[in-house]
Amino acid sequence: TTMNATTTTMNATTTTMNATTMTRTTMMNATNARVVMTKRCAGARTTRANARVVARAQPKEAPVLPYRIGHGFDLHRLESTAEFPELKLIIGGIEIPHDRGCVAHSDGDVLMHCVVDAITGALGLPDIGQLFPDTDPKWKGQTSDVFVVEAVRLMELEGYSIGNLDVTLIAQRPKISPHKDKIRANVARVLGVHESVVNVKAKTHEKVDSLGENRSIACHTVIMLYKN
Repeated sequence: TTMNATTTTMNATTTTMNATTMTRTTMMNATNARVVMTKRCAGARTTRANARVVARAQPKEAPVLPYRIGHGFDLHRLESTAEFPELKLIIGGIEIPHDRGCVAHSDGDVLMHCVVDAITGALGLPDIGQLFPDTDPKWKGQTSDVFVVEAVRLMELEGYSIGNLDVTLIAQRPKISPHKDKIRANVARVLGVHESVVNVKAKTHEKVDSLGENRSIACHTVIMLYKN
């Protein structure tokens, strides 16, 4: 009787172990199935994402945008007019009295150069250095209004007009405020727009680096174009 009881106990233990093994196997199979499904889902998502990327990367034609925004930046080195008397400081087509002038291939008008880059940038066209390279002698000493007029011509060919222009000049000296009205009026004239759509601001550089040490002058411009 004792031996039969022992055998029965062993059989029960074996049955329990087999059940435990089967449960573990079932759990592992379920886990593996979930992993496979997860990978399949991830693969499907990746395939769909790739399909979307391909579709977006191959538009049939360029979109016609109602508005375009462009940014321009330029910086020119300043040198003493006592040492280089031929140098001038011209901003927005206005000559500003100063003891330093811009070193540049053309007239060095940092503001007008920025306007050109803002317009061409908004249209996705080449920048001023590509349109009017400083390696070309015909642009030597050229007044920058010529560059702006050409940028405006290209803009009109694309069917756009100027919405507004915002200008930020950065110079430690001279003070720009006394000349802002003249600069604004002349920029508007060259662009062929009303003065109300042109804004001119000026900042110092708190005596930091070349701008703050009166060794350079810089400008930022932002322009908005709208479709005619």
